[in-house]
Amino acid sequence: MAMQRSTHFDESGQAQMVDVTAKSITARTATATAVVSMNAQAAQSIRQGDSRKGDVLAVARLAAITGTKWTSTLIPLCHAIPIEGVEVGFQWLDEPAAPSTEGTTPTSLLRCTATVKTTYKTGVEMEAMTAASVAALTIYDMLKSVDRSMEIRQTRLEHKDGGKSGLFQR
Repeated sequence: MAMQRSTHFDESGQAQMVDVTAKSITARTATATAVVSMNAQAAQSIRQGDSRKGDVLAVARLAAITGTKWTSTLIPLCHAIPIEGVEVGFQWLDEPAAPSTEGTTPTSLLRCTATVKTTYKTGVEMEAMTAASVAALTIYDMLKSVDRSMEIRQTRLEHKDGGKSGLFQR
């Protein structure tokens, strides 16, 4: 079985931006998640909305939306695409958190979910993953004085639809 060549490299192995001029414009969506593990004090600060820096989830939501718009600047071969919709949500997970790499046991897991939509020639998977990652990074930044052992875990694509490759559902 022949190994499939990445579209981000030309025949001589040089990096290239994928040419999408011949692709059809279609509706495209992608959803990605990132999980933040934290101690009880950090989780309580989010739940009660009493962080010294303000409403953690409101700021993380704005950061995620902004992150979608900057994806092509951050990732060199990513196309600048029109972002037509971004939804960002947060959900506390009931499952027990695994021990962190430092050996301490975080008590709370918060999932950041970002769904990005466009009507364009290429998908929004990278924009959704950037949004989820930036939301998680913002949560860390706003609460690092409360819990420096927070971890950002499992950033991943959950769903994408549209375009030639069609539907992906984790």
